[in-house]
Amino acid sequence: MRKIDGYVMRTVGGAMFLVMVVVLSLDLIFAFIGELEDTRNGYQTLEALWYVFLTLPRRIYDYLPLGAFMGCLVGLGSMASSSELTVIRAAGVSLKRIVWSAMKPALIVVMLGVVIGEYIAPPAERFAQSDKAVALGAGRNVAAASGVWHREGDIFIHLNAVQPNGVLHGVSLFRFNDQRELLSSSFASRAIYQGSYWQLENVRTTRIGEQGTEVVETPSQRWETGLSPSVLSVLIVKPENLSMSGLYTYASYLGEQDLDAAPYWLAFWKKTLMPLGTAVMVLVAISFIFGPLRSVTMGFRVFTGLMVGLLFKYMQDLLGPMSLVYGFNPVLAVFIPIAVNAVVGAILMRRAG
Repeated sequence: MRKIDGYVMRTVGGAMFLVMVVVLSLDLIFAFIGELEDTRNGYQTLEALWYVFLTLPRRIYDYLPLGAFMGCLVGLGSMASSSELTVIRAAGVSLKRIVWSAMKPALIVVMLGVVIGEYIAPPAERFAQSDKAVALGAGRNVAAASGVWHREGDIFIHLNAVQPNGVLHGVSLFRFNDQRELLSSSFASRAIYQGSYWQLENVRTTRIGEQGTEVVETPSQRWETGLSPSVLSVLIVKPENLSMSGLYTYASYLGEQDLDAAPYWLAFWKKTLMPLGTAVMVLVAISFIFGPLRSVTMGFRVFTGLMVGLLFKYMQDLLGPMSLVYGFNPVLAVFIPIAVNAVVGAILMRRAG
């Protein structure tokens, strides 16, 4: 029995690995081609290649659920096509044992996803985004098209690039009064963190008054703000690419500032429930093999798997923004597609048993 368990695990695990290699290869090729369109200033071919390499952990994390689902579908599907599953069941191996053997590689994928999503992908993504922004000339333009926005009280802040070592490039500060009238705008080519404050360099400030505008230039200026390098490192990465701890910390910070933290809470629950969602998708794949897709061709299995995977993704992509617009709990937006797939998988497995 152990040999059968090992054979099922190797077949399913190998199929998962193969699916990941194919999907990632295609994604990296298209990502590199897309980055070549952004080449200018100091961001050239080698920098684009380095950027794509640094974003590889994030891409692996994004495709792990699909790889687990499609790998299980392909691996068990090939065994079904060659009648190996029929022979295994005829030998007295229960359906539950086959399911458990197929689930073991998926559990490894889930643990790998947690490690990559929490400890590897976020810092690599921060380095990728900051290096790209600096190479594009982040300190040369006032409020470049790229970068991040943030509000602190009556001050709107735009940062062209944030480096993890406590250096900012292209800092724009827009101060407003209680009537939302612009009082002044400042631009600094760079800012360096000094432990409790930021030191702005090459500052150009335009003050707006009733009599006109006044431009003041200073080589350096002290900037007091509650934004620390750890908080800013969260800003430069999209919510879905942050770690769970980073999402929780920054969402709590936004709440303290009376700012909208819903997108970050939504991303937090997506990451938290990702292991459960992956396990449910694998269960659905197994139920398909022992149910409606038992005797179809491999091409049809792959097509069905893609349709189911895309349907699951689109359900979450639709319910997520709906939770932000209509204000219902983001946990429901993430959990409902998982619950629907779990019910479908359970029904199909019961019929197969």
